[in-house]
Order: sequence, then C-alpha cells, then structure tokens
Amino acid sequence: MSPNHLAYLLTLLTLMLWGGSASAFKLALNTLTPSALLWISCVISLAVMTLLLLLQGRLGQLRRIAARDWPRLLLLGAFNPFLYYVLLFEAYDRLPAQVAMSLNYLWPVMLALLSVPILGQRLGWSGLLPILLSFAGAVVIATRGRLDGWQSVDGLGLVVALASTLVWAGYWLYSTRLRHIDPALKLFMAFLIGTPLTLIYSLLQGNLQWPGSDYPWWPVLYVGLFEMGVTFFIWQLALSLADSAARIGNLIYLTPFLSLLILSRVTGETIHPATLWGLLLIVAGILLQQYAGRRAPGGNTAP
Repeated sequence: MSPNHLAYLLTLLTLMLWGGSASAFKLALNTLTPSALLWISCVISLAVMTLLLLLQGRLGQLRRIAARDWPRLLLLGAFNPFLYYVLLFEAYDRLPAQVAMSLNYLWPVMLALLSVPILGQRLGWSGLLPILLSFAGAVVIATRGRLDGWQSVDGLGLVVALASTLVWAGYWLYSTRLRHIDPALKLFMAFLIGTPLTLIYSLLQGNLQWPGSDYPWWPVLYVGLFEMGVTFFIWQLALSLADSAARIGNLIYLTPFLSLLILSRVTGETIHPATLWGLLLIVAGILLQQYAGRRAPGGNTAP
C-alpha cells in the first residue's frame, strides 16, 4: 500500500472517530454534568497521550522546550482543553446535539474574523460574502428555518456554542506562534497544563462526580480516547503521508455530516432538515472562503 493510500485510510478512520464525538458527548451528558465530563475525559486523554509519546520515545524532547515558551504554553492549555471544552460541553448540555455540533464548525469563520485584528489581514468582499453565507447557515440551524424560531432557542446555549468557536479559533491562532514545537508535543503540553485547571474548575463547581456503578464509562472513554486523544495523532500521520495535505484537509468537512448520521442512529435524535441545509451553507461558506484566500495575493485562510 502506498503512503498516499494509507493517508486516505487514516483520514477515513479520523472522520469516523471524530464523527462519533457528538453522540458520545450527548450520551455522557445524559448522566454527567459538563464539568464532571470535562475533568475525567481530560485525565483519560492526558494518560493516553503520555503513553503514546512514551512508546514513540518522544517525551524526552520536552527538555528542549525553551523557557520563554512556557508562558505561551500555559495560555495555550488555558484555551484548550480548559476553556474550549467548558464552553463546548455546556453548549451540548443546553442544545440539541445536532445544533451544538453544527455551530461548532463555524470556528474557521471565526478564525478569519480574528485574523483581521490579530494578524492584520484584510477582509474584502470575496472574504466577507462566504462568512455571511456561513452565518446564514448558523441562523437556519438555530431557528430551524423559521422566522419565529428564535422563541424556542436556548439563548445561552447559542452564546456558549459560538463562544467555543471563538476560543478554538484563538487557540489555533496563538498556536501558530509555537510552530517550532512539534504539534503532538504542543498538544500534550496543553493538556498537561489544562487538565489540572479542569479539576480545579470541577471542584469549585462542586461537580467532581467520582465514577460510580451507573457511570457512563463507554461514552466518557470515547471522549477521552478519541475526541481529545488518539485521533489527533492519526490525523497528523495522515497529513504527513498524503501527497496533498490540502486535499486531505478538506475531507475533514465531511465529519459533521457523518456526525448527523451517527447521532440519528446512536442517540435517536431526529435530524431536522434545516440542520442539514444550514450545515451545507456553513461548509460551503468555509470552502469558498478558503478558495478566495488562495486566489488573493498573499492570501491565507483557515485550514
């Protein structure tokens, strides 16, 4: 098997694993509070990452991280896993999984918007119109395609869902300042720093929830192993083996559609037609935004 064919197989595995995350979130949150799910899944993910890096003989590379990078890594860990998943799990707890999952894919749009004040990038009409298209898709999802649909929406749920996309976009932008650090080591350090923050947060919330007889172990393990842990390493390997990382990268936008299919089968949640149409608008806007960014002189858009 050629490296490129292996890259596509690994990408398919990545799509399937991340595609099941929304269902795992919802199943776990049927029993756990968001903060309880947060700390245990982060602990599991950190343990898995430690084991993987040990097996690869890469933990020793941590000694090479310069002292000046540690404050930046501290902020990175505060963004992800801590703040990002605090907001994301709260959104899943308040909203239908299909809504929370679909809105989460607005993060490349938020990235483009944040790039204007932070990176000084310009946003002309060719970049603004795709963004408006994606936001139109978000409105369709939130209102289920009805003008009076706002009345049945959990407003706070929508706010935290959109806030999570801003945090993830900020994490991605800030992470680019540490490009000299291996991506896997960078993620490991973020979880090494962020996981204690999730424990402190859960203690302050009074929702530590130690595992008991009715603990939803399967969805929790799924979140810790696949949403946060192993799948990132599989994805990085796929990108490194592919002839075209950009072509492989765009396949990731099939994930939300796979998520909808899995949600309907695993959780029994009825997928509203407006969710599908709105998601199509969001993804179309993202892809058009990337196309516009590549055509613009010196353009650079979200991956």
